[in-house]
Order: sequence, then C-alpha cells, then structure tokens
Amino acid sequence: MKTLPLIPNLRVFALMGLCFLSALVGRADTPAETPPTLEQRIAELESKVNASGFDSGDNAWMMTSAALVLFMSLPGLALFYGGIVRKKNVLSVFAQIFAIAGIAAIAWWAIGFSLAFDEGNAFFGGTGFAFFNGVGGDPGTLGTVSQNIFAIFQLTFAIITPALMIGAIAERMKFSAVLLFVTIWLFAVYFPFAHMVWGGGFLATTIQAIDFAGGTVVHMTSGFSALVLCIILGKRKGYGTQPMPPHSVVLTAIGTGMLWVGWYGFNAGSAGAADGIAGNAFATTTFAAAIAGLTWGFAEWLLKGKPSVLGFSSGVVAGLVAITPAAGFVSVGASIIFGLLGGLIPFLAVAYLKKALGYDDALDTFGVHGVGGLLGAILTGVFANGEVNGLVADLKAEGVNLVAEQLKAVGVTAIWSVVATIIIAFIVKALVGLRAAPEVESAGLDVSEHGEEGYIG
Repeated sequence: MKTLPLIPNLRVFALMGLCFLSALVGRADTPAETPPTLEQRIAELESKVNASGFDSGDNAWMMTSAALVLFMSLPGLALFYGGIVRKKNVLSVFAQIFAIAGIAAIAWWAIGFSLAFDEGNAFFGGTGFAFFNGVGGDPGTLGTVSQNIFAIFQLTFAIITPALMIGAIAERMKFSAVLLFVTIWLFAVYFPFAHMVWGGGFLATTIQAIDFAGGTVVHMTSGFSALVLCIILGKRKGYGTQPMPPHSVVLTAIGTGMLWVGWYGFNAGSAGAADGIAGNAFATTTFAAAIAGLTWGFAEWLLKGKPSVLGFSSGVVAGLVAITPAAGFVSVGASIIFGLLGGLIPFLAVAYLKKALGYDDALDTFGVHGVGGLLGAILTGVFANGEVNGLVADLKAEGVNLVAEQLKAVGVTAIWSVVATIIIAFIVKALVGLRAAPEVESAGLDVSEHGEEGYIG
C-alpha cells in the first residue's frame, strides 16, 4: 500500500498552525464586538419599515385574503353551483370555473391589472403595468403592501366575478361559448368597472359613489349580465314541464360554508390592511350572512310551509352579497338590517319575480347577486357611517349626497352590463354559437363535452 510523502504533509500542518496562530493574535488585538440587544434589533427593523412603508402584518393578511377569495371560487362556488344542477352536468360547472380561472389569470397578467389600476382616463387604466411590469415586492397601490400581493388579491376578484354568471346559463351553454364570452366580457365589463370604482375612475370621482368590496363591480355586473345572457340563450330543455331538483343539496351546503369562510378575505381583505376597518368588515360580514340565512329560511317556512337547507344556503349567500359594498363603511348595528333585507328581497325576487317574468336563471344568479348587489349598493348610501370609515366622513363634509351617488352608480352599472352583454352574446353566437345541441343537452354536458361522469355506478 502506498503511503503519502512525509515532508509535504508536515508542510501542510505547519501552514495550518501558522494560520491558527495569526487568528489568535488578531483576536487578541481586536476587542470583541457586543451583539445588538433585542431593543436595538427592533429599532433597526422599525426604521427599515418606516423608510419603505412595507408592513409585514398587512402583507400577511392580504396574502391570506387572496387565498380565501380563491377558495371561494374553487372549491366553494363550484360545489355550491355543482350541487344545484342535475348530476349529468355537475362536472361541467367545475370545468367552466377552472377554465375561467385560467383565462382571467392570463388576461390579468397581460393587461387586465394595468387597465384596472394604472393611471388612465375615466373608464380604463393605462398600460404601465402590462405583463406585470413594475409589479414586484415593493409597496405600490396600497402603500404598505407589496404590489405583487395586491395584484394577486385583485386577480381573485377577476376570477370569481365571471364565474358567478355560470349559475344563470348552467346546463345548456356550449363550453367554447363560455370561454369566448368570458374573455370578451372581462375586457368590456370587469376591467373598466374595477378601474371606475377602485382605480380612481368615473364612479369614484365624477359620481363619487363608494363600493367597499364589489357590490357594483362584482355582483351587479355579473348578476345583470347573467340575466341578459340567460334570456338570449333561452330556457333549458324541459324547463317548466319537468322537475329539475338539485342533485345534491349536501354539496351546495358544503359550498355555502366555504363561500362564507372565503368571504372574509373578500370583504375584510378589501380594507387593504390588517386594521380596524378590516375588523369592522369581518364583523359586519358575519352578522349579515347569519341573519340573512335565517331570514330566507323563515320566509320559506312562512310562505311554503317548510324551511329548506337550500333556502338557508341561498340566504347566507344573499346576505354576503348585500353587505359586500358596505362592509367597511357601516356599523354592526346596520349590518343587522342588511341581513334582514338581504335575506328577504332576494328571496322574493327568486320566488316571484323569476316566475312572473318567465326567464330561466338556472341557479338564481340574478336574484341573489344582481338584486342583492343592487340592494346592498343603495343601502350603503343610506347607512354609511363616518365614525366607521374616514372616507365617508370626508365625503359628507364635502356635501356629497351618498344615496343619490349610489343610485347613479347602480344605474350606470346596470345599463353598461346589459348593453355590453347583448353585444358580446351576439358576437359569440355568430362566431361559435351559444347553445349546446339538443342531444348534447339531453345527454348532459359532462359526457358530451368533457367525456367524464361525476358519478359512476
């Protein structure tokens, strides 16, 4: 066996010894540095935060809120809607919502976020944030929150808003038509309304309306668009002549719970910070949802003889919709009224208005979101409280009549949504068609369009 030469090894050990001795001498000559105290470290961190405006608590809450809102769409809304349709169409609901999430994400990254939140004109933002240019980890629109976190939080709104419309056209609209319609609708309706309300555009400045988390931007746009689209599309085959009960109220009830939990991100997250206004929105959201669910259930009990689980579920969602534009502007006491009216008025719209007008809004998107959003927007003007939110105090000090401004805002929202939807629907109809073929509708969209069944055996 070979042995290593002795002399080279001795040289190596000698060199290591010299290095060790020099380090000891250096240490003896240099006084040891005293580590910073805890108070010094905290002071250093605070100075960095004050210099940048970045707040870790706000960022943590906004990331959590973004996840909660996405949880509302998948799985919350998918289960809520999926349980109400017939079992041959349950997977079509999931497919449509998954696809909408992808379309909205691409559009948001490419130009949507910029059109909504970059400086522009009264109706559209500019192109400064296109392809997320400048959307990084530094504070931006919100001041204490990283711009990329804010952008993703707002993306979740752009996902769920068009997904809400699926409820009105369920079980009969072609998958390709849904994708094309939603793509155009985002640019024609959602992006401009996000800019007009939250991006410093027409409804926030010229009209001076207030919308905390999306009564007009989310619920009225989707609700009124859904009404028009379902009328243009036509009624489901057999509607009014054969029963079409929900195939699983259990799925719908589970979806309702997920929507309720996710809604805290929707409403309290819209405060843009982990502060007292977020706490107020959290509280008002809770009371409005709980009381609206009870109100809808009692209304069914009184008028139909039995309170249904589907009714309780619909009432909870209607209450959440009604309080959305007001969550950070009204007191907890006022949220009780939002819950009572938010449960009753949408119930009447679903129970009587739909029958009177004869449209087939399959899952009551208009009755819950359109009517509930309109109701909430108007009530916001009535009950907005300057002691809850300083913005309200400032507007009232300037002599702004909030009820009048809210009425103008809901008028603009309804008219814009209806006109845009009519135009988009006929464009889509000309390009790919709207309605699934009769044999496809009879067999169910799951097998016909996706080659799968939700339940086997």
